[in-house]
Amino acid sequence: MRPCLNVLQVVTLKFDHFNWAKMVHHRKANRIKNYDYSNSGYYFVTICTKNNKHYFGDVCNGKMVLNNNGEIVDKWWNWLSEQYNYCFLDEYQIMPDHFHGILIIDRENVGTSRNLSLPKKVKSLSELIGAFKTKSSAEIHKLGKSEFNWHRSFYDRIIRNEKELFETRKYIIQNPLKWELVKGVENNF
Repeated sequence: MRPCLNVLQVVTLKFDHFNWAKMVHHRKANRIKNYDYSNSGYYFVTICTKNNKHYFGDVCNGKMVLNNNGEIVDKWWNWLSEQYNYCFLDEYQIMPDHFHGILIIDRENVGTSRNLSLPKKVKSLSELIGAFKTKSSAEIHKLGKSEFNWHRSFYDRIIRNEKELFETRKYIIQNPLKWELVKGVENNF
């Protein structure tokens, strides 16, 4: 995908190829600077497959039908809340080439099952997503899909209030239906 260039950048490119190369290879920071992503909160995440390849199934009649790869993604997403007692899952949706989910970090649930007052490191959102991506990728590779990869990063948004939570849940739930609507429009051209 080509980077979006404004007029000033285009003028600079004509005279200085080095500036263009730096701009293309610079990754925009996705996270809020100086924010601790292990803080308690609701986090909306979107994770795409590399090159948006379809690996997880198909949308049929407004519903996602998972294939084996999609079931693996489902398994390892649910594993997060089993593995980390401070991690809870809200609404989520696996799509053919991406995943949407709401992950909740609750620092009140830190410690061991015997004594919650014991300090224990809480993984950040990036570490939790990294664990999910690693586990799901490894199992998909074992099925013979060695070319499968997640996109290098992921999108996140901190959900700040009940209205945002409601709208995010609605977006996730309606995603398969919207997928078919967009596909239908594309097929008519």
